[in-house]
Amino acid sequence: MSRVERLIANSDDDVDVIAIMNGGEPFLDSTFWYITEQCSGCFEGAMAFVSRDGRLDVVVSQLEAEIAKGGKGDVHVYATAEERNDYVKDILKGCKKVGINSDAALYSMVNYFKRTNDGIEVVDSLPAINATVNVKERSEIDTISKACDISSKVASKLPEMIFEGVSEAEVASEMDVMMRRLGGTGNAFDTIAAFGPYSAEPHHTPCDYRLKRGDAALFDFGSRFGRYCSDLTRTIFLGEPVEKLKRAYEIVLNAQEAGIERIRPGAKASEVDAAARELIDSTEFKGLFIHSFGHGIGMDVHQNIHVSPRSEHVLEEGNVISAEPGIYIPGVGGIRIEDTILVTKDGCRRLTSYDHSFTVV
Repeated sequence: MSRVERLIANSDDDVDVIAIMNGGEPFLDSTFWYITEQCSGCFEGAMAFVSRDGRLDVVVSQLEAEIAKGGKGDVHVYATAEERNDYVKDILKGCKKVGINSDAALYSMVNYFKRTNDGIEVVDSLPAINATVNVKERSEIDTISKACDISSKVASKLPEMIFEGVSEAEVASEMDVMMRRLGGTGNAFDTIAAFGPYSAEPHHTPCDYRLKRGDAALFDFGSRFGRYCSDLTRTIFLGEPVEKLKRAYEIVLNAQEAGIERIRPGAKASEVDAAARELIDSTEFKGLFIHSFGHGIGMDVHQNIHVSPRSEHVLEEGNVISAEPGIYIPGVGGIRIEDTILVTKDGCRRLTSYDHSFTVV
């Protein structure tokens, strides 16, 4: 089935059209690129309409006209606001219910539909969109694998990048350059390099802190390739750390394995999280695993699969998720180990690869 056909199959029967709308930067919806199968362009203000009869209409400005022709759908190019309005009115003629992506649609765009199309009811099609984009096609898996290969190669070079006195910001910058040189088209997210006590902050922004002997050096980063993301974390040490961090590293490594062993089609995401969390909470580090075990990965580094205690997701073949347990000890340091994981027919497969063993430089 095509992406359009899968989206229609996953949507409610009474929805006439699903509208994917881009605002201005940074309010862009990755679903637009997914459904049109575009790999470039900005597409500010562009819209894609998936009709129940299987038609895909793409409305773009003159700025994107040539790029749009290389994607899927019937392309309608406008030069003025009046021309755009005419296209939208024509596409939605006779429609009663229009579905939107409630995670990405701007309030102003929803109001635009209501103003230009009398009698239309706007409803939430986020569940249908998530059900569609969360199951990856072979081509998507291949592209994500390339992004993971780039990040894995950078991870293998991290022991060579750290030395006493180097700053977090300096190493993060070098990592970003290396990902580009290896073929990455951008970062999946802002690179995290966190040294010493800062490694206990899961979302730390690299600063001028300089690495000291005995520090943990935590790196959380991902390359983007062909609009798809990778996500991995490695924690290494400059010199021997305190015994508490050594114990924490071994427990996090075992917790990741415990969670990954549960990943398979039909598994409850909450049970995957529980396998890792129960192991950590059975130790001296109870309560120090302060985030979820993982999340979905695709064109967005955080897609709507939650591998967490309260998740209601059931994993499917073709899902791509992170596996990233951690332990965070305020004032001392943190440990996180993360891989990008593909749910396969019979279980799962790591798409990132690097040495998981305890590493002291």
